[in-house]
Amino acid sequence: MIARYLVPSALAAGLALSCVQASPLPPQMAAAPAAATQDATPPLLDPAEFAPDRTFAPPPPHNSPLEALELQQVKALRAAASPERLAQAERDGETENPTAFDQAAGRDLARLPATYALLTRIQRETNRVVHVGKDYFKRLRPYGIDPQMAHCGKGKVADRSYPSGHGGMAWSVGWALTRLMPDRAPAIIARAQDYSLSREICGVHFQSDLEASHGVAVMIADRLLADPRLADQVAAARRELAQP
Repeated sequence: MIARYLVPSALAAGLALSCVQASPLPPQMAAAPAAATQDATPPLLDPAEFAPDRTFAPPPPHNSPLEALELQQVKALRAAASPERLAQAERDGETENPTAFDQAAGRDLARLPATYALLTRIQRETNRVVHVGKDYFKRLRPYGIDPQMAHCGKGKVADRSYPSGHGGMAWSVGWALTRLMPDRAPAIIARAQDYSLSREICGVHFQSDLEASHGVAVMIADRLLADPRLADQVAAARRELAQP
């Protein structure tokens, strides 16, 4: 079996930095209280700097032994999942926004306008990078390789597996929350790991899809939290989250 999502905080930050060719870049983002998929707001991150061939290592080649091993792992995880865990994976797939972290954060995040706006801004910017990567790599999802495999969702887009959009949300939003709420970091990291695992249990992503998003999302979240242009938003979110 391939190693699971046991990336401690310091290692995750190092992994993120190693995923992109190092060079100091300007961070960026735009506010909105919903999942950030399509958005006309000008990006804050430099698209050229986050070109997919610079940002992501290529996924395992199609029909390679590593792809076969990852597919075997996805099938094993799905087969071993209880009905309750399968139902949770379905729910996680339908909750691609910061509210996925409500329980871990101990807050109703949608009721904290400054915090929610900042988190969705970070998610939106991460999505831009991830979706360009999907278009570039066009990796088949597990059910695209094995059409007989049961999976979550309608399964209409089988060649957008790498990197994972849900994984990008989980790790950009989750990592930002650990910086804003360090006392809740263990629960938040555990939730990001479990949410990512749901995508394998759903049969819609391989582990390497999720690892690719993990590294980049952590780096983007750190950059944006340190961006002077977002300083007022970050301060407002910290004030909200400091309230009991």
